[in-house]
Amino acid sequence: MTSPIIAVIAGGTSAEREVSLGSGRASAQALARCFPTRMFEITADALPAGLDARRHVVFSTLHGTFGEDGGMQRLLDAAGVHYAGCDAASSALTMDKSGTKQAVSARGVQVVPGIHFHSGQKPGADAVIKKLGENVVVKPNNEGSSVGLALVNTRAELEAKLAEISLGTWLIEKRIVGRELSVGILNGKAMGVVEIRPKSGVYDYTSKYTKGMTEYFAPAPLDPAMTAKVQAAAADAFAACGGRDYARVDFILSGDGDLYLLEINTLPGMKETSLLPMSARCAGLDFTALVRELVTPAWHRFQAAMPALRS
Repeated sequence: MTSPIIAVIAGGTSAEREVSLGSGRASAQALARCFPTRMFEITADALPAGLDARRHVVFSTLHGTFGEDGGMQRLLDAAGVHYAGCDAASSALTMDKSGTKQAVSARGVQVVPGIHFHSGQKPGADAVIKKLGENVVVKPNNEGSSVGLALVNTRAELEAKLAEISLGTWLIEKRIVGRELSVGILNGKAMGVVEIRPKSGVYDYTSKYTKGMTEYFAPAPLDPAMTAKVQAAAADAFAACGGRDYARVDFILSGDGDLYLLEINTLPGMKETSLLPMSARCAGLDFTALVRELVTPAWHRFQAAMPALRS
């Protein structure tokens, strides 16, 4: 039976390029302990030279636009390349925060009240405040790693933020104060719940990627019933969006005990200190065991397709 080479793709053209490169290097090093592995650095919105559907299975650590929104996945599908993780349709849906909210709401998962709009049809500050109050979060509808996220506390701040917006689609959401939680999904099943406590009080780009700015508790100090509730909601959200193989699902637990979905990340950070590996360690998987499990379903899909690939 032919053993494929695991092609780790990293970098990309989004605002999260450097984060992706870090994930790619860590994942490639770990995967090399289990499989023949090669890393490809992506510098354009295209497949890398040398990628071969007959020899490679892709493990992507691309983040943000093109890498995470279905763009790369569609190119891989068209080229007949097998890859780990969610397919193109699920990737596109989960990168669309508004679309994700609609899909998971239909499955019974609670979402944060909000307003979705295009830059050319911005709501007025009065309409926003009437529906959501003055304390809101403004963020792009199709970015990750908290890129472009802004917290607004007053009418003047809201008006200023709205005035800045000139391109793209956006979300304004009611600000829920509470505990931020993250759950890894592996083969449709939830792993451990991680609690995120940013020292600044806001889990923004700086808090995520500056050492010492955030405390993490894995497993989260929750009672068994709440842990089970978070895990069930994570699995339901993943299924509602057509997830495949793995993802990371983020929530906020309000002081009143209400659980709200924040987002589903189909290609989460993949350093040993990232949230998905933290969740996996709660389930007894170290980083090397985790990446092996993440890529194994794609390895099996490659093997099942080998007769067709040879012909």
